[in-house]
Amino acid sequence: MNLTLRSKILIYLLIVSLSGIFLTSFSVLWGFEDHFNEYLQNSREESSSLIEKEAIKSYEESGELIDNQISNLIHQQAMTEELFYKIYDVDGQLVADTTMMLGMMESMGMNSDVEKDTEFETISYNLTFDNNYIGSMEVYFPKELVGEDIAFLETIKSNIYLAIVVTVVLALLFSLLFSKHLTSGFQKLSKAIQELQEHNWRTRVAVNELTDEMRPVGESFNQLAESLSKEEIHRKQFTADFAHEIRTPLATLRSQMEAYLDGVFEPTTKRLLQSHDELMRLVRLVNELEGLLAAENPQIKLNKTNIEVGKLLCLMEEQFTRVFQEKGVQLNIQKPTKEYWFNADRDRVVQVLTNIINNALQYTPVGKKVFVKMVDSNDYLGLFVKDEGIGIAREDLPYLFERFYRGDKSRDRKTGGIGIGLSIVKALVDAHQGKIKIESKLNAGTEVTVFFPKY
Repeated sequence: MNLTLRSKILIYLLIVSLSGIFLTSFSVLWGFEDHFNEYLQNSREESSSLIEKEAIKSYEESGELIDNQISNLIHQQAMTEELFYKIYDVDGQLVADTTMMLGMMESMGMNSDVEKDTEFETISYNLTFDNNYIGSMEVYFPKELVGEDIAFLETIKSNIYLAIVVTVVLALLFSLLFSKHLTSGFQKLSKAIQELQEHNWRTRVAVNELTDEMRPVGESFNQLAESLSKEEIHRKQFTADFAHEIRTPLATLRSQMEAYLDGVFEPTTKRLLQSHDELMRLVRLVNELEGLLAAENPQIKLNKTNIEVGKLLCLMEEQFTRVFQEKGVQLNIQKPTKEYWFNADRDRVVQVLTNIINNALQYTPVGKKVFVKMVDSNDYLGLFVKDEGIGIAREDLPYLFERFYRGDKSRDRKTGGIGIGLSIVKALVDAHQGKIKIESKLNAGTEVTVFFPKY
């Protein structure tokens, strides 16, 4: 049978509580009974010792073992303590006997705590004076508790049993409350997960209502829900953007093809080149999506080689000098004065730098500059790209690496793309166990630094 977590906690709490209750209660009960019997035994010894001392004292004063005071004492102990005596003189003659009082009390109708079938224990004492034997004394007392002693012990037992029952009930109630309190966080989290499974992206867990142990789990769930909510928003935005990006070239191609078929336009070379351009826009769109999927593939294989930073920057200079000149943007690449090496996939590194430098060129106005240099940082080599472009809004910075995100929703394919370029860059840098940092201000420019491990 599969038990719920609350049932298991309840059972464990009850086992621990009841074990402690019963062990403690019965230890107290048995210990008290033993100590009570020991107390009675000590009391009997003190009483019999008193009679022994008084008998010796009487013998010293009068030569007799029994006088009126001793007779009263032994009769009093017989009536109140159930202690009975037989005292013999030096010749073995019985001079005092209170055991006969049992029969006398019954015949006179007096209440006695000692019943007829009560078994007695006997202790014998030799009476001596100046090291001379002067007589003997036998003390009789019940083996079992009788009278007020047994009533007192039964009262104590009843109180202990009542305390056990009350404690068990309280343990059950508190175990129910504690088990409910301990599992309330799991229940809230389980309910929230079920709501999240039903695509209720606004679901959140009240972290302040959770225990300290459950609070990190609740915070992680809220972060996951927030991430899924953002991903859903980006997915919908991407769907809209992707549909728009596909619709535009398809509509153009459709109108051109229909015009050719209807004889409205002649399929001249110029018009066919226009159709070809629209077709290539679709091809580039698909290629970008394939590039993102390849970069984010956890099974991506890196063909790592030793790369020298100076040669890498020379390659970038050769690749971008012409396009920068055509736009009227100055490209300033600062090459290191000595060799710096790092181990990475050369093609992937070139892809990363190409993407970043291309973005810098794209958003830098005519007459401005783009700077590229190397940064040495402990175990990493960084490639730093700074532009004097339009910059990025502060609220958009945390989302730059999320796929399909575009800070400026008004950008089209000619200015902004569909928002997966930096996602590819981030995926490739992560595959190299590197880091990427972006700092930007509106109308001031953007700084991008990618770090690759040296070894």
